[in-house]
Amino acid sequence: MFDIKKWSLILLITISISACSNYSKIVKGTDYTKKYELALQLYNKKDYNRAYPLLEELVSVYRGTVNAEDIYYYYSYCNYYMDDLISAGYHFSQFVKTYPGSTRAEEVAFMNAYCYYLGSPNYTLDQTNSIRAIEEMQLFINQYPNSSRIAECNDLIDQLRLKLENKSVDAGKLFYKTMDYKAAIVTFKNTIKDFPNTVHKEELMFLTVKASYLLAENSIDSKKFERYKNTVDAYYSFIDKFATGKYAREAESIFIKANEQFNILKPKS
Repeated sequence: MFDIKKWSLILLITISISACSNYSKIVKGTDYTKKYELALQLYNKKDYNRAYPLLEELVSVYRGTVNAEDIYYYYSYCNYYMDDLISAGYHFSQFVKTYPGSTRAEEVAFMNAYCYYLGSPNYTLDQTNSIRAIEEMQLFINQYPNSSRIAECNDLIDQLRLKLENKSVDAGKLFYKTMDYKAAIVTFKNTIKDFPNTVHKEELMFLTVKASYLLAENSIDSKKFERYKNTVDAYYSFIDKFATGKYAREAESIFIKANEQFNILKPKS
């Protein structure tokens, strides 16, 4: 009895073996026209893993020819689709340098920056890639101010800056929790300076008051006066902006104690 399913499977396996054999033969051969045709077929079928070694070889073989730009374009994207973001970013960048007048230059320049964005980790980790991604996005905006991708770039920059902001906020709070009040104060102030619209502004300014007071309390006598004065100044800066905020009462309590010590230690004229 003829089993159509069985014979269909056998036929499929035979075709697959033949295809693999043909692929291997072309890869090992020296017919670069066939390699180029096969590479494009595989790329268009999204078979990037098999297209990659062909394109990698063809990049060198076709350098300086009319097909060089196409090959390098597909090769760069192969790296991207295979999730090798470091290599993809490098080759996207090199593509723009090599073919600055290409109609693809804007697209590829964006992809270079986008690779850094995708490589940006959770905000709790090292943010070197986030900083580089912002720089690359800004470079793209400067080079292509009329690009339709500008809005997307700005949105991605905002996302990256939020990571940097959260990283900075957490660093300041960690200094505070570990009683490194001096470092906490500097970090809180820098966070507000670098991210003036942060939603954490009220909390950070209050913690600056609190950390300033605790720093004064734990200082040697010769530094207490100056640090109590810094606490008083920090309070006035805070209350000027958040007089009715949720930390206002506690901040006032700290201010009263700091101001009392400030007046006690104030040099008599």
